[in-house]
Amino acid sequence: MGVIDDYCGVSDYFLRAVSLPDRELFARFDSGHRPGDDAVERRLFGRWAQLRLSLGSAGGHEYDERVLETAREVAEGDTPWTVEDVRFLWSAAHGLMAWRHTNYLELYRIPLAATRSVGHADRRQILKGEPDWFRRYHRAVWDTVGDQLVELLTEPPEHGPAGVVRNLVWDFDPIARAMAEEYGPRLADPAVLPLLKHWTRAKSSKPGDKWLATARSLLTDDAVELVREILTRVAAHREQTFQHRSAEGYEWKTTVFLDERTAVPMRGMVWTCALIDRPWVPGLLGDVALTCGVGIGGTGANCRSEKLANAAVNVLALRGGLDGVGALARVQAKVRKKTVLQNVARTLDAVAGEAGLSREQLLDRTVPTFGLGPDGVREEKVGDYLVRLHADGPALSFVNPAGRTVKSAPQAIRKEPMLAELKATLKELRQALPAERFRLERALIEERMWRWRDVVAYFLDHPVTGGYARALIWQILQGPAGVPVMTDSGWELTDPLGRRIQPYPDTPVLLWHPIRESADDVRAWRDHLMELGVRQPYKQAFREVYLLTPAEERTGTYSGRFAGHVLRYGQAKALLNQRGWADLSIGHWDYECGGDQGEAVKELSGWRARWGMHVAADPDEDGWGTASYCGSEELRFHRDGEERPLAEVPPLVLSEVLRDADLAVGVASVGLDQQALGGHEDYWHSYGFGELTESAQTRRDALTRLLPRLKIADRAELTDRFLRVRGELRTYKIHLGSGNILMEPNDAYLCIVPGRQGSAEPVFLPFEEDGGMLSIILSKAFLLADDTAITDPGITRQLTT
Repeated sequence: MGVIDDYCGVSDYFLRAVSLPDRELFARFDSGHRPGDDAVERRLFGRWAQLRLSLGSAGGHEYDERVLETAREVAEGDTPWTVEDVRFLWSAAHGLMAWRHTNYLELYRIPLAATRSVGHADRRQILKGEPDWFRRYHRAVWDTVGDQLVELLTEPPEHGPAGVVRNLVWDFDPIARAMAEEYGPRLADPAVLPLLKHWTRAKSSKPGDKWLATARSLLTDDAVELVREILTRVAAHREQTFQHRSAEGYEWKTTVFLDERTAVPMRGMVWTCALIDRPWVPGLLGDVALTCGVGIGGTGANCRSEKLANAAVNVLALRGGLDGVGALARVQAKVRKKTVLQNVARTLDAVAGEAGLSREQLLDRTVPTFGLGPDGVREEKVGDYLVRLHADGPALSFVNPAGRTVKSAPQAIRKEPMLAELKATLKELRQALPAERFRLERALIEERMWRWRDVVAYFLDHPVTGGYARALIWQILQGPAGVPVMTDSGWELTDPLGRRIQPYPDTPVLLWHPIRESADDVRAWRDHLMELGVRQPYKQAFREVYLLTPAEERTGTYSGRFAGHVLRYGQAKALLNQRGWADLSIGHWDYECGGDQGEAVKELSGWRARWGMHVAADPDEDGWGTASYCGSEELRFHRDGEERPLAEVPPLVLSEVLRDADLAVGVASVGLDQQALGGHEDYWHSYGFGELTESAQTRRDALTRLLPRLKIADRAELTDRFLRVRGELRTYKIHLGSGNILMEPNDAYLCIVPGRQGSAEPVFLPFEEDGGMLSIILSKAFLLADDTAITDPGITRQLTT
């Protein structure tokens, strides 16, 4: 028996990486061979000496003196250790320690000595979790070797300020490295260093009075600026992905936003913002909460750092007042993590309660104007130039002394402080606009009610929200509806027939929804808005309506309307998260406990919708991780903890939930792919060329109004499922759901990758910007109507076969 066979530890995974030549050398060491000057042999002998400390399955404390002499000889020698050697030694020692080997001083003698031969950065990587692990779970080990560990991990004074900072925050992410390398001299300054140490002790969920009192006593003007500069970097920071390969050959990836040792002092800085009375604080806290509160890549129902997101929200709550409401509104619009959203809601409710308002009333009243005038424009004289900030865009424009508008900032004013301020305001405006659009769409879905005077004051007359609100249809409760029009006597509502009404100030109004209207009224509004050229901030007049079908009446408690689809899981999950769904997490893990099955959940008006999903992808191709594709299942509705029949679900709730499902399918279905996914060919063909969903029907309705206005009107016609386009070479059928194309007369498939077909003439679209499916269909139609001008060989080859 040799050292490998005799080794008896809790874990021996590290031994699997020992190669056959190394095992043969270990066997020679077992037989009495000793290394000469060869570096490799000396290193492997050190590994062998560590394994030799195994006392068998019973463990123990006492060693043969010859074993100890060998271990001490290795520890005191000058072996040219590598980082992998050091990792091996620590793994071997840990395994024995956990298997009742109690002579910790001898057990860790070689690992500690080997660690001294590598740099501090490698030491931190190797020993990242050991100090806390020993202190928490193996106190006797810590009492024996803890002082040596601390000494190993502490950089000496000659490493300067950067070393001082690294001793506190280490260097596992870009923020920590910047703190040491860029901010080191300021953070290590004797006037600031005590506060940095205090920040590293911010380990509870909220700051206590004692913690804040200490921070207040240590806070200096330079520390305030450091808080601002470093947290600004955190708000702009994004995660990094690292590729790893184990000694056994296993490969994996890790994605890191902030290491725990960085997140703790960052939380301390966030808490310190509760003590800083500067105008930049609420906005910066909002930026930190937004960056940290969203998931990897900026979307998803998880957080980059839930710890920091909640800390920022908590400090906004602690500060109180109305100046943080705008920041909280941005977080509420973008973040989908339940715990963070609940925290935001509690904070808003508390501030609203102090003001005697509801949460939504508070948000209405605290939307910043950014200094914009009633027309949504702010003008500032900067040098000899006039700089304009536009809510429409939003954007900056520059007017030179000759009165000519230029797009980019002139060189003469680029260093002007006022221009820097306007650029900062533009950034804030770009963040505020999506939040306001989100609030207005949520108000439509939740059938929120206002008094007319509040609509005028906080929406129609507001320079930020007004751009959206003035393009929407407003309705008097159980009465007429209209688009807002300004007259000499104030705002009035005008309907498609030109009839006007000016509601009384106390008149209750809400946003018009097509679910409450007749088909004729909906058509009239669509025609009217198209005629006016009004682009709404979201689909309102052209909003899809999903009524209960006979099939759903028969099934009773579930809808199978969007079951049976194969979706790109990541894309579907991201879209659903953006629309308020949560809890969906499936993959190739824990099959026995249902890890491959899950559901997306949405709360709306007291109802809970559940949409089942399952993995629909090969586990080997997915690396046995998160699913790449999922299959959709039935939709069910619950209220008060019980599943309810679909007939009991309010029509608007049913319609909006099914609309979300339709949107997810319309964006993430593999039926949209240019080629069928292996194993799903039948689904690809049925979705790519089959019956239209409600969203595709709405697209068809819009095209009915658009086609007569287009220069290709004489070459295009609508059928039940296709836009049929007559070219010179072939006639083409573009499916209104998928955008896929068939060519007559034999229905041959034509593959055109979106984005390669060139741009069409500018076309007004009533409800989507360029890049949506309606845009793609029109772009393909313009291209194919002039098919003799196509030069892309990837397309022309298909036209002539």
